[in-house]
Amino acid sequence: MDKIEIHAVKEKDYPELTALWERSVRATHDFLPEADILFFRPLILNEFLPMVHLMCTKNSQGAISGFIGVADNKVEMLFIDPAYRGQGLGKALLNYGIEQLAITEVDVNEQNPQALNFYLKCGFNIAGRSEVDGMGKPYPLLHLILQ
Repeated sequence: MDKIEIHAVKEKDYPELTALWERSVRATHDFLPEADILFFRPLILNEFLPMVHLMCTKNSQGAISGFIGVADNKVEMLFIDPAYRGQGLGKALLNYGIEQLAITEVDVNEQNPQALNFYLKCGFNIAGRSEVDGMGKPYPLLHLILQ
């Protein structure tokens, strides 16, 4: 397999990232009702993306295939286009974040066992739990730290 290249994200990429976020969430967050996906979509585009350091992977045509958003040593978002899952993009982005951005923490939705297992395999451990997400919605979060 070729080395996965990590690219900087520009503000003009935000709509593409938001569309990728939605595809990924629909494929992996089956606990989220449609109303919440529609609630979060403009927040991702207009509020969350501008608040984090973003890096991405691209496919051979130059389209974004995955991205990571980091703030204060914490993964705030890591999403892979469903068409590219299982190809090492998430691991490459996470490793970049650990090595270049000093990531040591991530929160994971408790109802997303695939993401939890991914982070546990990458060396993170559960350090705590919250009953609600960062928006106060009833989606428990597991707080993970890198060991």
